[in-house]
Amino acid sequence: MTIDEAPRDVLRGGPRELLRWVATGAAVSRADLSRLSGLSPSTVSQRVEALISQGLLEETGAGRSRGGRRPRQLAVPTGGAVVGAIDLGAHHARVGTLDLSGRVVQARTLPVRIEDGPEAVLGALLAEVTTLVGGDPAASADGSAADALRGIGIGIPGPVQHATGRIVSPSRMPGWNGFDVAAFCAGRVDVPVIVDNDANLMALGAHRTAHSELDHAVYIKAGTGIGSGVISSGRLHRGAQGSAGDISHCRVVADPAPPCTCGNAGCLEAVASGAALVTALRGQGVPVSDLTGVIRLIDDGDRQATALARQAGRAVGEILAVVVNFFNPQVVAIGGRLADCEPLLASMRATLYERCLPLATQTLLIERVAAGQDVGITGAAHLVIDHVVAAA
Repeated sequence: MTIDEAPRDVLRGGPRELLRWVATGAAVSRADLSRLSGLSPSTVSQRVEALISQGLLEETGAGRSRGGRRPRQLAVPTGGAVVGAIDLGAHHARVGTLDLSGRVVQARTLPVRIEDGPEAVLGALLAEVTTLVGGDPAASADGSAADALRGIGIGIPGPVQHATGRIVSPSRMPGWNGFDVAAFCAGRVDVPVIVDNDANLMALGAHRTAHSELDHAVYIKAGTGIGSGVISSGRLHRGAQGSAGDISHCRVVADPAPPCTCGNAGCLEAVASGAALVTALRGQGVPVSDLTGVIRLIDDGDRQATALARQAGRAVGEILAVVVNFFNPQVVAIGGRLADCEPLLASMRATLYERCLPLATQTLLIERVAAGQDVGITGAAHLVIDHVVAAA
């Protein structure tokens, strides 16, 4: 059983949780960790020493005495080791470096053309991560910048077989089907590269940032496309092959049912995604070229755009009502560019309350993802940090 496969109660006081307590300031000493975890001081000390030997924790001096020997204080190193993160979208990518506590050190947004193909796009983004690491004085302070990089997490806007890092039948990504992202990256960098779906990484980043105390959550990413990530028992749930949470091709009631890129008709992505709204408005004679134009029309109160946004919100709410009734999460949060579209969010919320069982919505939080544009790279970084901790 790996650290990602273990149930939440087994991980109580595990290396990942010890690291998180120190990173958040909940613990500053071995004694604090022993109190929070319920583990014996000797067990905590053994796990802390393993984390220190891997460079994931450090001792920063003696703390205040409470009647005995002054405890040695613990901290997550903020200089030196970093992880790289890439959150790839259809038209832009967010690239950054983060320290081992998950704090963003450097980040920038780059334009991309997904149709240029995986080698060109990923090659340029990996080079950008290397540039960021090399340009960080803290990462280079005690040696080679390359030695400072502990791993890279990559989010892909399409279905990913997580165990292999291979992309499987993505829509709107010509030339990417079957591409082995992990193998391609392994030939270019000498650190672990972990690949996942972008909605999963948004879910992980949002959960670790805002809802780490909750066990069950659903996070929706609504932009040009639409998808979701699922947190179950406090950990990212991928299912058997990595497709858990992929709501994009669930069928919704729509008349007429617009064709979808998957070959079916009436899929949620064909009805409620940003790309679908652009297509629908063009069909009504509205000269709009992209999602930015759609959002501008909605903000300006355009009647046609607002009506379509409300319809999209109802469609999302219908699919999520099934998810909520089946899974019973504690929070449903929506992120992505459409998250700030108030007519869509209001319609989604109303549909959820209408279609869900009262018990399922009694304490359900329905909100926007609050972590901002770095939520994807934060999730990618935590994916790598978890991998490094598990190896330790």
